[in-house]
Amino acid sequence: MSGIEGVEVSAYTIPTDFPESDGTLEWDKTTIVIVESSTGGSTGIGYTYGDTAVAALIEGKLAGIVNGADAMDIQGSWMAMVRSIRNLGRPGVASMAISAVDVSLWDLKAKLLRLPLAKLLGMVRDGIPVYGSGGFTSYSNRQLREQLGGWASQGIQRVKMKIGREPARDPQRVEEARKAIGNETELFVDANGAYSRKQALELAEEFKRYGVSWFEEPVSSDDLEGLRLMRHRAPAGMNIAAGEYGYELGYFRRMLEAGAVDVLQADVTRCGGITAFLSVGSLCEASQVPLSGHTAPALHLALGCAVPQMCHLEYFHDHVRIEEMLFEGVVRPRDGILYPDLARPGLGLELKRSAAQRYAA
Repeated sequence: MSGIEGVEVSAYTIPTDFPESDGTLEWDKTTIVIVESSTGGSTGIGYTYGDTAVAALIEGKLAGIVNGADAMDIQGSWMAMVRSIRNLGRPGVASMAISAVDVSLWDLKAKLLRLPLAKLLGMVRDGIPVYGSGGFTSYSNRQLREQLGGWASQGIQRVKMKIGREPARDPQRVEEARKAIGNETELFVDANGAYSRKQALELAEEFKRYGVSWFEEPVSSDDLEGLRLMRHRAPAGMNIAAGEYGYELGYFRRMLEAGAVDVLQADVTRCGGITAFLSVGSLCEASQVPLSGHTAPALHLALGCAVPQMCHLEYFHDHVRIEEMLFEGVVRPRDGILYPDLARPGLGLELKRSAAQRYAA
């Protein structure tokens, strides 16, 4: 098989459809960094969500490392990229850059083999459940009800809302959400680490009244002792989840060894791409802990069908909107489940260049 002939990178900044915020951050735009790796007349696509600094790192360093490498030997390219950023620092921008390149290499390999990526990875299920995710703290009660209720009416059986910006208002907002989705839809909440331990414990009891079954990052993800406390003290039936900020395998191992979560989260656009995500899946399988994909649903879909420990993935409003704007081949949930299009090779995505160009960063 011939070597990689080219690695192109581009970045696009898309305004949100409404100002968004969670417990610890506010934003009104999102930047997607797209990598296209090519050889033999085929092009693989990968991407991450982050700053344009990610694109600069790929263009200035990683592209040169991957160019010429065998398209079949993704593990070798991944290890070479990791070695190259030793003095730059592994977490953050560097891991996001590696993630985008690695995903593009997996997509390219699947296309060269004329296989859907889910088939190349080895499917253990036909589709993966999603949970609708949004409910930003910047939303009015009406917006909150309409968004979450809309997902429930579409057959999505789990929905998630943001909390933590105004803790005193959170129980009332959660009550509004429950009224909007009815009693049959699961309700998840995400504090993005905004609460102290005692706040989180107190509010968990409040949220129990409204049937909340998932409490994400009730305290900082760096506070493994606090997460473990929440896991032990949270009401029965309420899972504690975290892990979205994992950039290397040791982070996930430490979280699992600490007994900090009922469900581990990982993000293929941050953790080191598909190569690393598969290793996270193995850690979860060894620990018998479920794994959930964080945001970027179009990228997590094939993994959701192939990784045994995957329980669901996040159908994040902001990323769903961007993926549908910029790519052909994006699939939508049917009765709350995403199914890959097995008639299309790789991820099944093609960049809409003319649509993307207007957002060039």
